[in-house]
Amino acid sequence: LIVGGIGIMNTMYTSVLERTREIGIMKSIGAKNSDILTLFLIESGILGLVGGGIGIILGIGFSKLVEAAAKAGGYGMIQVSFPLPLIIGTLMFSFVVGALSGILPARQASKLQPVDALRYE
Repeated sequence: LIVGGIGIMNTMYTSVLERTREIGIMKSIGAKNSDILTLFLIESGILGLVGGGIGIILGIGFSKLVEAAAKAGGYGMIQVSFPLPLIIGTLMFSFVVGALSGILPARQASKLQPVDALRYE
């Protein structure tokens, strides 16, 4: 989770750098700091959510493979189950981790001055 959070943070910092001019345009036409902050927090949360979804899909797939291998090897007592509340909780947690990882880059983006951001190239 820590490595994933750091990865999201790095991705969001890169996104802020690449979109500095876009941020300047948004701020010059009236976007508030809170609008920019919200935009980047939601984006980082969605990155976490997508990562969590991919992790769940891969986890279910590998678990089913292990279950099938165990049954083929004569260990039929291993049963894999994935309760829906666990999956939903995992997805919510991954969104929160993503959003928390995006706080620093989002703050940096929201504090950019429009003139400086438009001048940036």
